[in-house]
Parts: sequence; structure tokens; C-alpha cells
Amino acid sequence: MRLGQDTLGAKDTLSAGGKSFNYYSLDKAKSSLSGDISKLAYAHRILLENLLRFEDGNSVTTEDINSLVQVGLGQLDPIEIAYRPARVLMQDFTGVPAVVDLAAMRDAMSKLNASPDKINPQVPVDLVIDHSVMVDSYASSDAFKKNVELEFERNKERYVFLKWGQQSFDNFRVVPPGTGICHQVNLENLAKVVWDNEIDGETYLYPDTLVGTDSHTTMVNGLGVLGWGVGGIEAEAAMLGQPISMLIPQVIGFELTGRLPEGATATDLVLTVTQMLREKGVVGKFVEFYGSGLDGLTLADRATISNMAPEYGATSGLFPIDKETLRYLTFTGRDPELCQVVEAYAKAQGLWRDDSIQRHYQDTLKLELSEIQPSLAGPKRPQDKIALKAAKTTMSAVLASDNSQEGQSFAVDHYGYSIHNGDVVIAAITSCTNTSNPSVMLGAGLLAKKALAKGLKPKPWVKTSLAPGSQVVTDYLDKAGLTNALDELGFNLVGYGCTTCIGNSGPLDDHIARLVERYNVHVCSVLSGNRNFEGRINPHVKSNFLASPPLVVAYALAGSMLIDFAIEPIGQDKDGNDVYLKDIWPSSHEIAEAVSTCVTPEMFKQRYADVFKGDEQWQAMHTPPTQTYNWEEASTYVKNPPYFENLTATASSSGANVTGARILALLGDSITTDHISPAGSIKADGPAGLYLQERGVEPRLFNSFGARRGNHEIMMRGTFANIRLQNEMTPENNGGYTRMLPNADIIPIYDAAMRYKEAGTPLVVFAGKEYGTGSSRDWAAKGTKLLGVKAVITESFERIHRSNLVGMGVLPLVFKDGENRQSLRLKGDETIDLLGLDAGIVPQMDVTLKITRADGEITETKLLCRLDTEDEVSYFQNGGILSYVLRNLAGDGRNAISA
Repeated sequence: MRLGQDTLGAKDTLSAGGKSFNYYSLDKAKSSLSGDISKLAYAHRILLENLLRFEDGNSVTTEDINSLVQVGLGQLDPIEIAYRPARVLMQDFTGVPAVVDLAAMRDAMSKLNASPDKINPQVPVDLVIDHSVMVDSYASSDAFKKNVELEFERNKERYVFLKWGQQSFDNFRVVPPGTGICHQVNLENLAKVVWDNEIDGETYLYPDTLVGTDSHTTMVNGLGVLGWGVGGIEAEAAMLGQPISMLIPQVIGFELTGRLPEGATATDLVLTVTQMLREKGVVGKFVEFYGSGLDGLTLADRATISNMAPEYGATSGLFPIDKETLRYLTFTGRDPELCQVVEAYAKAQGLWRDDSIQRHYQDTLKLELSEIQPSLAGPKRPQDKIALKAAKTTMSAVLASDNSQEGQSFAVDHYGYSIHNGDVVIAAITSCTNTSNPSVMLGAGLLAKKALAKGLKPKPWVKTSLAPGSQVVTDYLDKAGLTNALDELGFNLVGYGCTTCIGNSGPLDDHIARLVERYNVHVCSVLSGNRNFEGRINPHVKSNFLASPPLVVAYALAGSMLIDFAIEPIGQDKDGNDVYLKDIWPSSHEIAEAVSTCVTPEMFKQRYADVFKGDEQWQAMHTPPTQTYNWEEASTYVKNPPYFENLTATASSSGANVTGARILALLGDSITTDHISPAGSIKADGPAGLYLQERGVEPRLFNSFGARRGNHEIMMRGTFANIRLQNEMTPENNGGYTRMLPNADIIPIYDAAMRYKEAGTPLVVFAGKEYGTGSSRDWAAKGTKLLGVKAVITESFERIHRSNLVGMGVLPLVFKDGENRQSLRLKGDETIDLLGLDAGIVPQMDVTLKITRADGEITETKLLCRLDTEDEVSYFQNGGILSYVLRNLAGDGRNAISA
């Protein structure tokens, strides 16, 4: 880390735990700032400290610092700043490509006759393997063992590679599979709230901030740690010490008052918050919670709310640091000295919760907690909250809209029972949202125990599973004597990972699956997760509902969504008497007593003492800690990407014109990263499926694009291959097709790109408005680069995808003066030249677009170059951010072109 220039005189010292620390003081800098910073939201104060610490006169200027204050006080519209988080968090699906890139950079360093060990993350990086376990085995005592064995069998190539990275890179740690979900491990162990670092022989304190390659990174906001999800390219930039370009967010204040009523859970609360904020509209904004209601919310309750920021649309959902923060740090086994440092630093920087200060928020909402009622959300979106008492009527309406007859039964072969439209076939206690919260997990166990005592059992068609977010959950369920009851009801441990919430629910029973397919039976899932989008949970399940863990157990017992728990029995006891949900629902007192007596600090200390060690299978994997990775030529999971082929030690100081380019795709408005990036299952007859079959991989072993993100050959074959993509060059074909010129044959986009590459023909893509909206997916930019696309020309870009294209060395260009692909009469058979780049590139310069039509007619117009900063010009001139960093490190900062 390089410290800033400190032109505003912010450097200061403070004492905590008997030690003296340096820090960048907001209070000391305030006299030099343009506004009353005491009224800034906590999130803006954290960003302000970041800019003060990294002020260098280039990426961060005093003007940027003052602009942040003005934006925070509502005196200026948001501007873009360069932000540097303290650390990076990854999960295995999104983390593997980043580690692949680091390994490839080490190879490239060797080819440049430089030391490979110069390539290491420049900030601490933690990768938690949590996205690969699937619920193949369930409702049995050996389900966990069997699922772990299958997980290692399917993913050994990836795991060997990640273990090599763990041993070979500095500043890089891997939490092995079977430990927990990355967000819960982050909350319970990795997060520090206040970070410390030795710089030039002195120790500096600063806020624990992070970006993560998973949208639910926001969970740690409940601990007062500012973090959010980003795409892989932004994460790689942060790993390599480069700033992340971001708009200063506006902050929405959310006041909470009162206390949760009897029978309501944190899940009910977060579903209400999600609905309210979705209705408000907070996309791209920060949300900050305050008010007297925080006094009655445990840290786990706060984390439950913060976790679902992606579902309510916000970038983050921050809770300020207070006594509850310190209690949780102590309770989860953090060092007492850290707690002293956190308190001292938070109070010195004005980050300690103080509801007496009226902070500036762009807008505010208010919620009285006593009004919260038991709820679900569904059947397709997490923001569609349903009061529990209205669940039955909602499900009836869903069935009617689907033309599914309520009450219609379908006999299941060989099992002696029937399933019906509206039946629950998956009941899963899963996902970091709720499994991090002891109150709802113990609540589920207590309900199970009461149900078992009444003689209740889940319906035989329900696939039940329990996937805690950390091993600590198993410990406190054991101590509370509730594990056996959950096991008896089929909620046996299936793994420590995301499972059902990310679609790893595993297959339904074959007989049920075939019946659903044959008769289009409308079946449902209930899960304690955060996402329930159509088709996400299981391909055979039409309606998916989010609910608290106790309600998941209740619906497993009922076996159907068509029940009104308030007036209809959930089942009958051993004597044939009706049993209602109220008869087995645990009281708040029972839950609180179980939490206070059965969840102990020793559990956290013991489970996290060797968190990076792994089980016997992990330890048995042989991976020599070499400087460079020994790439397996036959691997279909991990391949050395070609980003650095023919890379020279120095880059040209000028750009190069693009001449004789062909149009690969002509696209419309609102093309999302889901349209561009490979995702989901791999089709057997597509380019990626054919590639795998040529290498002896049977379709049943294809796994998914997500699991194979470390293999560029597969991912580039899936780029622009989404069935919902519509290329205007091939209106008669949906999906990833284009017209190969000059013969005009219609072939897959990948095949055309490779033929053009072989002929030495550069490519461009044209599109309409809002190109690249949706989640920030690194392969949407990486795949574009590898297909040979030199420039993407649109009416407008989504901000992060534009940045990602720059990071991969693809030129983003925008039409001017209301022009577009239609006004220019583009058909796709034109030849394209982009001129003026060779004269030297400056931010937001004009570039000449020369269109040569098939009949020889020539049209010229001006485009706006969306390289917006000097840093972005440098990245582009070097062929992308990875090559820029590589040249800098290979030549000790002398070789890379800097604009």
C-alpha cells in the first residue's frame, strides 16, 4: 500500500489497547473540506477516509475529496471516484478465473525474463470454496459424507488448482470445501471491522472494506464493514492494487423503531424491508439503517437484513458500529485487543453509532418493527412478500394463472401416493441469509422437536435438506439437543455450502421428476434462501418461496402450499387429533433461552482455529508449491488463457487504428451481461458441448459454465450464445448466430469469430442503448476480447460493463448527435474502419467511424471514445489492466505505458 500525499493534513495518531497507531483523521481534515462532514452518512465517511488515504494527485485529487463531501451533503450530483478496498473476498465459481489469470501472469513474467514471484495479490484475498456442493444425497445419516465425496470427484481439477494457489501466492488464503458459506465465514471470522497494516515501519488503522465476487458480500455490512459484490475484473483490479472506478453513491436512510413481536422472525423482517426498498427504488444506492429499533436487533439479525441488499436493489445495506458490534466480535472469538481498537477508531472517526446526529440522506424510510408479521416471498421474486395468512390464496391464484387445476392428483409410480398441483417437493434450510442467524436455526430445531413429539413427519414427496453456513451451526444444534429431531424429519446435514439457493438442489426423485415432466405438474419449493427466480432452484419446480427456517420445516410437514396455517391443521398427532402450526411454534422466550445457553464463544474459536487446513480429502491432494503452475493439457476445467501471447516488455505509446473490420453482431437495446456471458447448463450440440465431447467428456459430466469458468476454451464458446440473444444480422435465428461474410453463411458466433481470426480480420459489435446491464460478469468482457472484438459501439453503456471492457483492452465507443445503428442503415455486411487512434489517445476524444457498404458507398461520422480517465487510456494502450500491471511489475514500473 502506498500512502497518499496528505495535502489536507489528515494524518494523526490514536492509542488503543496500550498501543499507538497512525490513521487518516476525518476530524483533522474537516477544516480543509468544503462542507460540514459531521452530517455525512457513515458510508460516505468511510469513502472519504479512503480518498484521503490514497490521495495522489492523479487517481485521487483534492477536488475528488471535496466533491465527495458535496455529493454526501446533497450539493453535487454523483461523480466518479477511484476507490481502493482493503481486501477481496471470493467464492470458488467466481474466484477460479481470477486465480487462473494470476497463474497466467506468472508464466508471462517468466517469458519476459522477470521473476514470477512478483505476481501476488497486493491486498489480502480470501477465497472460500462453497458453491460446488450439491444435494445429491439427503434425508440420511450419510448424506453429508456422500455429497462431499461427489463434490471432490466432480471438482478435483479445480480444487488441486486452488490448493496450488493457496501454497504459491502471498496474500492469498483458501478456505477449503466443507467449512461454510463465504459470507458467513466472513462475518464470523475473516472480517476485522478495523484493519491494520504496517507501512514504512509504522502501523496504520483504516476501515475494513472489501469487494467480493458474489453479490451477497453485503452480509458483512451488518457488522459495520462496507463491502459489496463486483465482477471478476473489478476484483482482479483490486487484487492487483489498482483502483476501482465507481460513482459516489447516494445514501438512503432507513429508520427502524420498536421491537419484533412474538412469533415474528428476522426472515419476516428482511422480507418486509426488501419489499419496501424495492418499491422505493434504490438501485445503485447505499442504504443505511439507524434508529432505536437497532437496540433490539442482534448482529445476526442485522446481517440477515444486509445480506439481501442485492434483492432490495441496493449496492450495500450498512449498519453503524456500536456496542452490539463489539459484543459480536467478542462472542465469535476475536482478539480482545481488536475490540479495543475497533471502539477507539470508530469513535475517533465518527463511525460509532450516534442517532442524535441528523445525517444527510437523499431520502428516508421508516419501519415500526412491532408491525412485522410472519411472511414468505414468491413465487418468483424475493421482493414479492406474502403474509403467511395469505399464502394459500396466493398459491391458488398462481395455479389458476398457470391453468393448473387445484386438487388434481397424479399417482407416483411404485410409491403408493399421489402428488398434486401446489405440492411442495423441496424444503431446504439453506443460504447465508438465514443460516448465520442462531435464532431462526434454533427455532427450526425447536419446531422439529415439538413436531416429532406430536408424531408428525414430512410428506414423502418432499426433498428435505439442511445446509448450514458454518460448522458452528452443527455445534449449537448438537448442544441444544435438536440435531436428532431435525434428522428424524429428514433435515439431515447435506453439506456446508450454498446448495439449493444457487440451484444446487440436486435432482428430484426420478419417479416424481418424470411425472412432473409428463403432466406438467405445478410443484413448489420452500427455502430459507435469498433468491427464488424462475428456473433457479430446480428445473422441475415452477414456484419457489422464501421463508424462515421454521416455516421451511412447517411446509415440509404440510407438503403443500395450499394450506392456511391459521385455521387448517398441519397434520394429526399419534391419537388422531389435529395439530396446528401454533401448537408446535416455539416461543420467543424458548428461542432466546436456547441461543443464550447453547451458542458459545468456544464453538467459534474451535471451529475457526484451523479454518484453512481442510479435511482429509483436501489435505491428501498433492500440489507442489511451484512458482508457476504446471498446466494439465488434458484438463477441461483449468486452462492457461491466451491474454499474454506475444506480449512484449513495452507497449506502443500510441493507439492503432482498426481497419477492415467485420461486424460480428448487430444488437438492440438492453443487451444484458446474461445475453453476452456464458451461464447455466452446457448444451450438447453447442460449440462448448461439442468441445467437451471431442475430449471424451460425456454430457452427464458437463457440469455447468459456472464450474468451468477456469477454461477459456469453453467460456469463449459460450460467449454471445444465449438462446435469448437476437442478432439483427440473423433475424430468422434466435441465439448465438451471425452471418459470416463475404458468403453470408449463418453459423454460430464462435465459429465465425475463429474463421475471422484465422483470416486476420478484426471484429466490432454494434448495439443500442444500455449495453451490458445486469450483473457484472467478467466473462462478458473476457469472452468478447477472446473472440477478437476490437471495439463495441453503442448508444450507451452500463457503467460497470464499460469499465470491464476497458479492463480487457476492448474499446468502448458511443454514437454522437442522436445517431445509431439504424440511422446509419447498418445491415451487418459493411466493412468498418475506426480512425484517429494512431494520432494519440486522450480521454473522451472523437474517433472517426468509416463505413464501407457492400456496394462501395462510404459513410463517415464521429464517435465518442469512452476511455474516460488517464488510467483507462493506460489500460487500453497496454491491452488491458492485466498486461498493464504485468509490464509495470516486470520492469519495476518502467515498461507500461502511462497516459
